[in-house]
Amino acid sequence: MKYTFALIFCLLTVQMNAQQAFTERIQQVVGSMGRIILHQDKTITDLVNGPKRSVILPNQKGQQDGTAQYPDSLAADSLSQGPTIRINGYRIQVYFGDNSRKGKTEARAAGLRFRNYFPNQPVYVSFASPHWLCRAGDFRTIEEASEILRQIREMGIFREAVLVKSKIKVRL
Repeated sequence: MKYTFALIFCLLTVQMNAQQAFTERIQQVVGSMGRIILHQDKTITDLVNGPKRSVILPNQKGQQDGTAQYPDSLAADSLSQGPTIRINGYRIQVYFGDNSRKGKTEARAAGLRFRNYFPNQPVYVSFASPHWLCRAGDFRTIEEASEILRQIREMGIFREAVLVKSKIKVRL
């Protein structure tokens, strides 16, 4: 009796593991019921089934400063050429907005405007709930950051620009 129960339990467990995704489960033919066929983009399938689990290895680090980085064309090309580390430093905050779609658009626009004036400086558009931020530069010292901030104020382009302490990316 124990062995029969264990065998049935194992078979049910294996069958449940075979039905990993919601979309796969609803497409299975069950008895005399109708059949569902889904024709959809892979991104929709990923949204419905949930994110794929990823393993973070001990030498990898995630975002630990409470902000979510959104990849776009504003990242500096120089940082993508080799390994980087994150250290304490300074950035110039050129935009601070709300959590609306308009805030996101304005943050990206501020980043593009900053990039036009200072093409060698990296620009970071991020969402730190509940605000959209646009920060620029990876300055190790406050003097470096203050020099760029002085230039910004002389040009009169970003009146709301301020220096902020931040984790910065530095190439090794």
